[in-house]
Amino acid sequence: MSVFDPKSRYARFATAYETVDGRGRKVAAVGPAAIPERPPLGDHLLRSEQRLDHLAAHYLSDANGFWWIADHNRRLLPDAALAAPSVKIPREG
Repeated sequence: MSVFDPKSRYARFATAYETVDGRGRKVAAVGPAAIPERPPLGDHLLRSEQRLDHLAAHYLSDANGFWWIADHNRRLLPDAALAAPSVKIPREG
């Protein structure tokens, strides 16, 4: 089974289970993370070359919390949140 960082959304908010793949092998899997809502802090207007881990370090005091910002913007892939002119920032939890 994979080991996730203790701050990972999967370590904190997902459920691991065992299933059988198409070749009949038992494999470990992780379901989608059920991340709780956080109240909004505000919007951040993006400048070129900004990254979510830098924004998370600034606003959430945790660079590994970039996924909170991605989730708050309803984006599965963190880089997809950077396609907009601004990103919504959640409050620290």
